[in-house]
Amino acid sequence: MENHPKRQRTTRLAARNLKRKLSHNTDGAPIVTQLIDIDDEPIDLVVAIRRHVEVLNSSFSDPDFDHEAVKEAAADIADLAKIDENVEIIVENGAIPALVRYLESPLVVCGNVPKSCEHKLEKDCALALGLIAAIQPGYQQLIVDAGAIVPTVKLLKRRGECGECMFANAVIRRAADIITNIAHDNPRIKTNIRVEGGIAPLVELLNFPDVKVQRAAAGALRTVSFRNDENKSQIVELNALPTLVLMLQSQDSTVHGEAIGAIGNLVHSSPDIKKEVIRAGALQPVIGLLSSTCLETQREAALLIGQFAAPDSDCKVHIAQRGAITPLIKMLESSDEQVVEMSAFALGRLAQDAHNQAGIAHRGGIISLLNLLDVKTGSVQHNAAFALYGLADNEENVADFIKAGGIQKLQDDNFTVQPTRDCVVRTLKRLQNKIHGPVLNQLLYLMRTAEKTVQIRIALALAHLCDPKDGKLIFIDNNGVEFLLELLYFSSNKQQRYSSSALYELAKKATSFAPEDSAPCSPTQQVFLGEKFVNNPTMSDVTFLIDGKQFYAHKIGLVASSDIFRAMFDGLYKERNAQNVEIPNIRWEVFELMMKFIYSGRINIAKHLAKDLLVAADQYLLEGLKRQCEYTIAQEICLDNIPEMYELADTFNASALRRACTLFVLEHFTKLSSQLWFAKFVKQIIPEIRSYMTDILTRPVEASPPTVV
Repeated sequence: MENHPKRQRTTRLAARNLKRKLSHNTDGAPIVTQLIDIDDEPIDLVVAIRRHVEVLNSSFSDPDFDHEAVKEAAADIADLAKIDENVEIIVENGAIPALVRYLESPLVVCGNVPKSCEHKLEKDCALALGLIAAIQPGYQQLIVDAGAIVPTVKLLKRRGECGECMFANAVIRRAADIITNIAHDNPRIKTNIRVEGGIAPLVELLNFPDVKVQRAAAGALRTVSFRNDENKSQIVELNALPTLVLMLQSQDSTVHGEAIGAIGNLVHSSPDIKKEVIRAGALQPVIGLLSSTCLETQREAALLIGQFAAPDSDCKVHIAQRGAITPLIKMLESSDEQVVEMSAFALGRLAQDAHNQAGIAHRGGIISLLNLLDVKTGSVQHNAAFALYGLADNEENVADFIKAGGIQKLQDDNFTVQPTRDCVVRTLKRLQNKIHGPVLNQLLYLMRTAEKTVQIRIALALAHLCDPKDGKLIFIDNNGVEFLLELLYFSSNKQQRYSSSALYELAKKATSFAPEDSAPCSPTQQVFLGEKFVNNPTMSDVTFLIDGKQFYAHKIGLVASSDIFRAMFDGLYKERNAQNVEIPNIRWEVFELMMKFIYSGRINIAKHLAKDLLVAADQYLLEGLKRQCEYTIAQEICLDNIPEMYELADTFNASALRRACTLFVLEHFTKLSSQLWFAKFVKQIIPEIRSYMTDILTRPVEASPPTVV
């Protein structure tokens, strides 16, 4: 049920444009500016690039080359490569092999060439290759095929040759950038880098005096360790973890950002390395980075906290004790959706501990997580839902869930993926199983003493969650029904929907079946003459005249079936001694059905006769027949006829039909609410809803068994 977030591979490729913008502190951009100012035609750019490549190629084999021209050509290509649209032209015109050659500059053999020139050339070539590699995987492979890995590794090892030479440091940094960009998302190249000895110098560079070099080395290690277990193992074996942990404490956000990214990739899917990282003292610095001003660092820190708090981990409580919960909850309000996603993920992991569950709720985590259920991004929704599932395991949190309107939020079903819906269903069941004993007593206390909004939310929630045996206690003795009816009468359409849903659920719980769901049994009476005597002159002692036709009947059966017939034939009415009794207001087929019921106790009621038969049954006080008519009519209730059906029930005091209409309204409230007549109709039937709910809630109800989650 838990959603496992994907680890970010590297920040350098994703932030390529930002990196290039920051890289403009190299030697100007005169050639690009000149080309744009003079002529925007692409051919001019192609000619310029070809000229630069020719300079690089010819000079490499010429002992008398102009080193200034070579340096300028490399610098111009590097500058052009800062614009993505130029890179394809640079590659197509053969720049990659030429640039790779100068990673091992021939200038070193010339005794009269300053070291700074050598470093400057190599730095520009490395810069250009790093920018090219960042564009697409095909360019990564072209650079590797040109033999770039070995000289790049050698550049990583260049240190101390020029003291504090700025260009020497830049060469090393750009070499690390090459490693980062050629290895991105390329498992084979990552392996090649390890085989060629590239990991060891990167680990050593974590301690380099130049902070920019440290950052670049951490970024390269971050990339080569992603989903490569052999590289991870070697990085750990070379004792990189202590230095990376120290870098987490850097005040430079770019440094601790790359360090935490590298540690995150090392930890990912590697339980043993995760333990090593914790032993190296990473826990507190990572918790500290939850408050970083860098959103990416916050995201990585939250993800790491979630990994530290994995189900098999015993440090969940330690993480909370060290202060992780408060910043994680604050991060739920971040403007960055990935930060929100990762903080919800971490809280979900931490919420598997009972003490953390209470702590997260106490610090306001429930409300923030509930708000995330409105976010349309599936992973954010799911992480929030999973965290709420964990928090629901603690009885101390149930009241906070309900007071925050959490039950309604969970029931809104605004979820984008099925696993989230499944998680929410399990959360509701988990909460439902806790509505008893001290939890129920606390909620009842709040229903009596809290502000009206909280009282209503509790009533709404308990209608869905309570055990049926507690229905009278909650909704009659503690006024819960009145809160729901008040919401139905006065509130907005949305609140009315909540109320109608709660009342409908409560009615379903309180009754084993709704009146319209099961036909009534045949009535109990002393005399059933049998259907063969219907309209049979044999021993007939009374004749009814219907539509001018005679209908033979027997007083003994009629008197036993109805108080009206008893008064008619045993009382002082004129029909007592009459041989023929005229029935002016009932059609023959309806009267015949009524007599069949009186004589046999059972009939099949045709739908088109049900309403007329109901009128006849009401007139002659045949309650058994009336209930069967109500049942038949109730099957025809629909959105289009509900007002007419309710009026019919009200006119003839058909209580079962009236309650069937009431339940139908509660069940289909949302669809009916769009009708213009509906608002007035709802207020009209509220007394019936009150009467019905009071009736069913005061009946004895068997306790329902607990649901195991």
